[in-house]
Amino acid sequence: MPGTISRPRSILILGGTRFVGRTLVEAALADGHQVTLFHRGQTNPGLFPTAETVLGDRTRDLSALAGRRFDLVVDVAGYDPPVVRRALDALRGRVGRYVYVSSLSVLADQSTPQNEDGDLLELDDDTAPAKLYGARKAACERLVLGAFGAQALIVRPGMIVGPHDPTDRFAYWPRRFARGGRILLPGDPADLAQFIDVRDLAGWILRSAASGVGGVFNVTGRPLAFGAFFDACQAFADEPATAVWVSSERLIAAGVNPWMGIPLWIAAPGCEAINEVDVSRATAAGLTIRPLARTLADTLAWDTARGGPAQGQEGLGEQEERRLLRELVG
Repeated sequence: MPGTISRPRSILILGGTRFVGRTLVEAALADGHQVTLFHRGQTNPGLFPTAETVLGDRTRDLSALAGRRFDLVVDVAGYDPPVVRRALDALRGRVGRYVYVSSLSVLADQSTPQNEDGDLLELDDDTAPAKLYGARKAACERLVLGAFGAQALIVRPGMIVGPHDPTDRFAYWPRRFARGGRILLPGDPADLAQFIDVRDLAGWILRSAASGVGGVFNVTGRPLAFGAFFDACQAFADEPATAVWVSSERLIAAGVNPWMGIPLWIAAPGCEAINEVDVSRATAAGLTIRPLARTLADTLAWDTARGGPAQGQEGLGEQEERRLLRELVG
Protein backbone atom coordinates (compact mmCIF):
# COMPACT_ATOMS: atom_id res chain seq x y z
CA MET A 1 0.00 0.00 0.00
CA PRO A 2 1.44 3.39 -0.94
CA GLY A 3 2.64 5.65 1.82
CA THR A 4 1.44 6.11 5.36
CA ILE A 5 -2.25 6.72 5.77
CA SER A 6 -3.08 10.23 6.96
CA ARG A 7 -6.74 10.01 7.79
CA PRO A 8 -8.89 12.89 6.56
CA ARG A 9 -10.60 14.74 9.37
CA SER A 10 -13.81 15.25 7.46
CA ILE A 11 -15.47 13.47 4.55
CA LEU A 12 -18.37 14.70 2.46
CA ILE A 13 -20.28 11.98 0.65
CA LEU A 14 -22.66 13.01 -2.10
CA GLY A 15 -25.38 10.39 -1.71
CA GLY A 16 -24.52 7.73 0.79
CA THR A 17 -27.57 5.75 1.84
CA ARG A 18 -28.21 3.11 -0.82
CA PHE A 19 -25.39 0.71 -1.74
CA VAL A 20 -21.86 1.93 -2.49
CA GLY A 21 -22.42 5.12 -0.52
CA ARG A 22 -23.97 3.24 2.36
CA THR A 23 -20.97 0.94 2.60
CA LEU A 24 -18.56 3.86 2.36
CA VAL A 25 -20.30 5.62 5.22
CA GLU A 26 -20.22 2.49 7.38
CA ALA A 27 -16.49 2.05 6.74
CA ALA A 28 -15.69 5.72 7.31
CA LEU A 29 -17.61 5.88 10.58
CA ALA A 30 -15.98 2.66 11.77
CA ASP A 31 -12.59 4.25 11.12
CA GLY A 32 -13.47 7.31 13.17
CA HIS A 33 -13.93 9.82 10.36
CA GLN A 34 -16.30 12.77 10.57
CA VAL A 35 -18.86 12.10 7.86
CA THR A 36 -21.30 14.51 6.28
CA LEU A 37 -23.97 13.22 3.90
CA PHE A 38 -25.51 15.46 1.28
CA HIS A 39 -28.64 13.96 -0.26
CA ARG A 40 -32.38 14.48 -0.70
CA GLY A 41 -33.38 12.37 2.29
CA GLN A 42 -35.59 10.08 0.21
CA THR A 43 -33.64 6.80 0.50
CA ASN A 44 -33.17 5.32 3.98
CA PRO A 45 -33.49 8.63 5.86
CA GLY A 46 -32.00 8.50 9.32
CA LEU A 47 -29.85 5.48 8.47
CA PHE A 48 -26.74 7.02 10.04
CA PRO A 49 -27.68 9.01 13.15
CA THR A 50 -24.01 9.58 14.07
CA ALA A 51 -23.24 11.20 10.71
CA GLU A 52 -24.20 14.74 9.85
CA THR A 53 -26.94 14.95 7.23
CA VAL A 54 -27.35 17.97 4.99
CA LEU A 55 -30.49 17.84 2.87
CA GLY A 56 -30.49 19.21 -0.63
CA ASP A 57 -30.96 18.40 -4.29
CA ARG A 58 -27.61 18.47 -6.08
CA THR A 59 -29.32 18.75 -9.45
CA ARG A 60 -30.51 22.23 -8.54
CA ASP A 61 -28.89 23.71 -5.46
CA LEU A 62 -25.85 22.98 -3.28
CA SER A 63 -26.09 26.20 -1.29
CA ALA A 64 -26.59 24.22 1.93
CA LEU A 65 -22.87 23.42 1.69
CA ALA A 66 -21.84 27.05 1.23
CA GLY A 67 -18.79 27.97 3.27
CA ARG A 68 -18.11 24.40 4.36
CA ARG A 69 -14.67 22.81 3.96
CA PHE A 70 -13.86 19.11 3.77
CA ASP A 71 -10.70 17.09 3.51
CA LEU A 72 -12.31 14.69 1.07
CA VAL A 73 -15.44 14.42 -1.02
CA VAL A 74 -16.66 11.16 -2.51
CA ASP A 75 -19.19 11.44 -5.33
CA VAL A 76 -20.92 8.07 -5.54
CA ALA A 77 -23.92 9.09 -7.62
CA GLY A 78 -22.72 11.59 -10.23
CA TYR A 79 -23.98 10.64 -13.67
CA ASP A 80 -25.12 13.73 -15.50
CA PRO A 81 -22.25 16.05 -16.56
CA PRO A 82 -24.03 19.36 -15.77
CA VAL A 83 -24.89 18.05 -12.29
CA VAL A 84 -21.31 16.96 -11.64
CA ARG A 85 -20.04 20.31 -12.94
CA ARG A 86 -22.33 22.07 -10.46
CA ALA A 87 -20.80 20.10 -7.59
CA LEU A 88 -17.27 20.81 -8.80
CA ASP A 89 -17.99 24.54 -9.04
CA ALA A 90 -19.56 24.58 -5.58
CA LEU A 91 -16.71 22.67 -3.90
CA ARG A 92 -13.64 23.89 -5.77
CA GLY A 93 -11.14 25.42 -3.36
CA ARG A 94 -12.95 23.99 -0.32
CA VAL A 95 -12.15 20.29 -0.72
CA GLY A 96 -8.73 18.68 -0.39
CA ARG A 97 -9.39 15.69 -2.62
CA TYR A 98 -12.23 14.69 -4.93
CA VAL A 99 -13.10 11.02 -5.47
CA TYR A 100 -15.40 10.26 -8.35
CA VAL A 101 -16.93 6.79 -8.54
CA SER A 102 -17.17 6.16 -12.26
CA SER A 103 -17.68 2.86 -14.12
CA LEU A 104 -15.92 0.49 -16.47
CA SER A 105 -18.76 1.31 -18.85
CA VAL A 106 -16.72 4.36 -19.90
CA LEU A 107 -14.44 2.13 -22.01
CA ALA A 108 -15.02 2.53 -25.72
CA ASP A 109 -13.81 -0.98 -26.57
CA GLN A 110 -15.00 -3.92 -24.51
CA SER A 111 -14.26 -6.54 -27.15
CA THR A 112 -10.58 -6.80 -26.14
CA PRO A 113 -8.97 -6.62 -22.66
CA GLN A 114 -8.45 -3.03 -21.51
CA ASN A 115 -6.48 -1.12 -18.90
CA GLU A 116 -6.93 2.45 -17.67
CA ASP A 117 -5.33 3.92 -20.78
CA GLY A 118 -7.94 2.64 -23.23
CA ASP A 119 -10.07 5.02 -25.27
CA LEU A 120 -13.23 6.33 -23.62
CA LEU A 121 -16.70 6.82 -25.03
CA GLU A 122 -17.56 10.28 -26.31
CA LEU A 123 -20.83 11.99 -25.41
CA ASP A 124 -22.47 13.71 -28.35
CA ASP A 125 -25.74 13.84 -30.25
CA ASP A 126 -24.90 10.58 -32.02
CA THR A 127 -24.23 8.52 -28.89
CA ALA A 128 -26.27 5.33 -29.03
CA PRO A 129 -28.80 4.89 -26.18
CA ALA A 130 -27.02 1.75 -24.99
CA LYS A 131 -23.80 3.76 -24.62
CA LEU A 132 -25.26 6.83 -22.91
CA TYR A 133 -24.52 5.73 -19.36
CA GLY A 134 -20.86 5.07 -20.11
CA ALA A 135 -20.49 8.19 -22.25
CA ARG A 136 -21.96 10.38 -19.53
CA LYS A 137 -19.72 8.83 -16.89
CA ALA A 138 -16.70 9.41 -19.17
CA ALA A 139 -17.69 13.06 -19.60
CA CYS A 140 -17.94 13.40 -15.82
CA GLU A 141 -14.47 11.89 -15.40
CA ARG A 142 -13.04 14.53 -17.69
CA LEU A 143 -14.73 17.30 -15.71
CA VAL A 144 -13.39 16.01 -12.38
CA LEU A 145 -9.86 15.63 -13.70
CA GLY A 146 -10.02 19.07 -15.24
CA ALA A 147 -11.17 20.66 -11.99
CA PHE A 148 -9.00 18.80 -9.46
CA GLY A 149 -6.06 17.44 -11.45
CA ALA A 150 -3.66 15.50 -9.24
CA GLN A 151 -6.08 15.82 -6.32
CA ALA A 152 -8.68 13.74 -8.18
CA LEU A 153 -9.14 10.00 -7.81
CA ILE A 154 -11.23 8.35 -10.50
CA VAL A 155 -12.52 4.92 -9.48
CA ARG A 156 -13.90 2.62 -12.18
CA PRO A 157 -15.67 -0.39 -10.70
CA GLY A 158 -17.37 -2.97 -12.85
CA MET A 159 -20.09 -5.10 -11.33
CA ILE A 160 -20.41 -4.38 -7.60
CA VAL A 161 -21.81 -7.12 -5.38
CA GLY A 162 -22.47 -7.88 -1.75
CA PRO A 163 -24.98 -7.00 0.97
CA HIS A 164 -27.54 -4.28 0.08
CA ASP A 165 -27.04 -4.70 -3.68
CA PRO A 166 -30.32 -3.31 -5.11
CA THR A 167 -30.06 -5.64 -8.12
CA ASP A 168 -30.35 -9.44 -8.04
CA ARG A 169 -27.34 -10.12 -10.25
CA PHE A 170 -25.28 -11.81 -7.54
CA ALA A 171 -27.56 -12.76 -4.65
CA TYR A 172 -29.60 -14.82 -7.08
CA TRP A 173 -26.93 -17.50 -7.36
CA PRO A 174 -26.30 -18.57 -3.74
CA ARG A 175 -30.07 -18.33 -3.15
CA ARG A 176 -30.77 -20.43 -6.22
CA PHE A 177 -28.27 -23.11 -5.25
CA ALA A 178 -29.72 -23.20 -1.75
CA ARG A 179 -33.08 -24.14 -3.28
CA GLY A 180 -31.53 -27.05 -5.16
CA GLY A 181 -33.04 -28.92 -8.11
CA ARG A 182 -32.07 -28.48 -11.75
CA ILE A 183 -30.23 -25.20 -12.11
CA LEU A 184 -29.80 -23.50 -15.47
CA LEU A 185 -26.21 -22.31 -15.84
CA PRO A 186 -25.57 -19.94 -18.76
CA GLY A 187 -22.81 -20.21 -21.35
CA ASP A 188 -19.72 -22.30 -20.78
CA PRO A 189 -17.76 -23.17 -17.60
CA ALA A 190 -14.74 -21.34 -19.05
CA ASP A 191 -16.67 -18.08 -19.57
CA LEU A 192 -15.54 -15.29 -17.27
CA ALA A 193 -17.18 -13.19 -14.60
CA GLN A 194 -15.61 -10.17 -12.93
CA PHE A 195 -16.98 -8.34 -9.89
CA ILE A 196 -15.98 -6.76 -6.59
CA ASP A 197 -17.42 -6.95 -3.10
CA VAL A 198 -18.73 -3.49 -2.23
CA ARG A 199 -16.84 -3.61 1.08
CA ASP A 200 -13.53 -4.17 -0.69
CA LEU A 201 -14.32 -1.27 -3.02
CA ALA A 202 -15.22 1.06 -0.16
CA GLY A 203 -12.17 0.12 1.87
CA TRP A 204 -9.83 0.72 -1.05
CA ILE A 205 -11.39 4.11 -1.81
CA LEU A 206 -10.97 5.34 1.75
CA ARG A 207 -7.42 4.03 2.16
CA SER A 208 -6.29 5.34 -1.21
CA ALA A 209 -7.80 8.79 -0.80
CA ALA A 210 -6.31 9.12 2.68
CA SER A 211 -2.90 8.02 1.37
CA GLY A 212 -2.87 10.65 -1.34
CA VAL A 213 -3.40 8.27 -4.26
CA GLY A 214 -4.65 10.06 -7.36
CA GLY A 215 -5.34 9.23 -10.98
CA VAL A 216 -7.55 6.69 -12.71
CA PHE A 217 -7.99 3.11 -11.52
CA ASN A 218 -10.00 0.11 -12.66
CA VAL A 219 -11.23 -1.29 -9.35
CA THR A 220 -12.82 -4.69 -9.63
CA GLY A 221 -11.92 -8.29 -8.94
CA ARG A 222 -9.78 -10.58 -11.04
CA PRO A 223 -11.54 -12.55 -13.79
CA LEU A 224 -13.15 -15.74 -12.50
CA ALA A 225 -14.37 -18.67 -14.58
CA PHE A 226 -18.10 -19.35 -14.36
CA GLY A 227 -17.32 -22.96 -13.54
CA ALA A 228 -15.31 -21.95 -10.47
CA PHE A 229 -17.97 -19.46 -9.40
CA PHE A 230 -20.76 -22.01 -9.59
CA ASP A 231 -18.60 -24.59 -7.81
CA ALA A 232 -18.37 -22.11 -4.92
CA CYS A 233 -22.14 -21.66 -4.97
CA GLN A 234 -22.60 -25.43 -4.60
CA ALA A 235 -21.54 -25.10 -0.97
CA PHE A 236 -24.86 -23.38 -0.24
CA ALA A 237 -27.07 -26.11 -1.68
CA ASP A 238 -29.46 -27.16 1.10
CA GLU A 239 -31.13 -29.54 -1.33
CA PRO A 240 -29.55 -31.75 -4.01
CA ALA A 241 -28.62 -29.52 -6.95
CA THR A 242 -27.96 -30.52 -10.54
CA ALA A 243 -26.15 -28.04 -12.79
CA VAL A 244 -27.45 -27.88 -16.36
CA TRP A 245 -25.28 -25.85 -18.72
CA VAL A 246 -26.96 -24.20 -21.70
CA SER A 247 -24.79 -22.52 -24.33
CA SER A 248 -24.99 -18.79 -25.01
CA GLU A 249 -25.96 -19.50 -28.61
CA ARG A 250 -28.99 -21.52 -27.56
CA LEU A 251 -30.03 -18.98 -24.94
CA ILE A 252 -29.86 -16.11 -27.42
CA ALA A 253 -31.77 -18.16 -29.99
CA ALA A 254 -34.44 -18.72 -27.33
CA GLY A 255 -34.83 -14.97 -26.93
CA VAL A 256 -32.96 -14.47 -23.65
CA ASN A 257 -31.53 -10.96 -23.35
CA PRO A 258 -27.75 -11.36 -23.85
CA TRP A 259 -27.12 -8.53 -21.38
CA MET A 260 -27.72 -10.31 -18.07
CA GLY A 261 -31.04 -11.85 -19.05
CA ILE A 262 -29.59 -14.47 -16.73
CA PRO A 263 -27.62 -12.98 -13.79
CA LEU A 264 -23.90 -12.36 -14.42
CA TRP A 265 -24.14 -13.74 -17.97
CA ILE A 266 -23.13 -11.28 -20.71
CA ALA A 267 -23.12 -12.49 -24.30
CA ALA A 268 -23.87 -9.24 -26.10
CA PRO A 269 -21.86 -8.57 -29.28
CA GLY A 270 -18.91 -6.27 -28.64
CA CYS A 271 -18.65 -7.27 -24.99
CA GLU A 272 -16.40 -10.30 -25.42
CA ALA A 273 -13.77 -8.97 -22.98
CA ILE A 274 -16.02 -7.08 -20.60
CA ASN A 275 -14.94 -9.44 -17.81
CA GLU A 276 -11.22 -9.34 -18.60
CA VAL A 277 -10.36 -5.83 -17.43
CA ASP A 278 -6.81 -5.27 -16.16
CA VAL A 279 -6.79 -4.36 -12.44
CA SER A 280 -3.04 -4.52 -11.87
CA ARG A 281 -2.79 -0.79 -11.21
CA ALA A 282 -5.30 -0.95 -8.36
CA THR A 283 -3.71 -4.11 -7.00
CA ALA A 284 -0.33 -2.37 -6.91
CA ALA A 285 -2.05 0.48 -5.04
CA GLY A 286 -3.26 -1.82 -2.29
CA LEU A 287 -6.52 -3.34 -3.55
CA THR A 288 -7.32 -6.54 -1.69
CA ILE A 289 -10.19 -8.91 -2.41
CA ARG A 290 -11.84 -11.02 0.29
CA PRO A 291 -12.47 -14.73 -0.36
CA LEU A 292 -15.38 -15.46 -2.68
CA ALA A 293 -16.91 -17.83 -0.13
CA ARG A 294 -17.23 -14.97 2.37
CA THR A 295 -18.89 -12.65 -0.14
CA LEU A 296 -21.33 -15.41 -1.10
CA ALA A 297 -22.13 -16.28 2.52
CA ASP A 298 -22.60 -12.66 3.62
CA THR A 299 -24.73 -11.85 0.59
CA LEU A 300 -26.93 -14.90 1.11
CA ALA A 301 -27.34 -14.06 4.82
CA TRP A 302 -28.41 -10.52 3.96
CA ASP A 303 -30.71 -11.75 1.19
CA THR A 304 -32.34 -14.27 3.51
CA ALA A 305 -32.81 -11.70 6.26
CA ARG A 306 -34.63 -9.33 3.89
CA GLY A 307 -36.85 -12.16 2.63
CA GLY A 308 -35.32 -12.23 -0.85
CA PRO A 309 -36.09 -9.77 -3.64
CA ALA A 310 -39.57 -8.39 -4.25
CA GLN A 311 -41.80 -10.54 -6.42
CA GLY A 312 -40.94 -10.01 -10.06
CA GLN A 313 -37.50 -8.63 -9.21
CA GLU A 314 -35.67 -11.97 -9.17
CA GLY A 315 -32.60 -12.25 -11.36
CA LEU A 316 -34.31 -15.15 -13.15
CA GLY A 317 -37.85 -16.09 -12.24
CA GLU A 318 -38.51 -19.67 -11.24
CA GLN A 319 -41.13 -20.21 -13.92
CA GLU A 320 -38.92 -18.73 -16.63
CA GLU A 321 -36.01 -20.96 -15.60
CA ARG A 322 -38.25 -24.01 -15.77
CA ARG A 323 -39.51 -22.98 -19.20
CA LEU A 324 -36.01 -22.55 -20.57
CA LEU A 325 -34.87 -25.88 -19.16
CA ARG A 326 -37.91 -27.63 -20.54
CA GLU A 327 -37.62 -26.13 -24.01
CA LEU A 328 -33.83 -26.18 -24.38
CA VAL A 329 -32.87 -29.31 -22.45
CA GLY A 330 -35.99 -31.37 -21.91
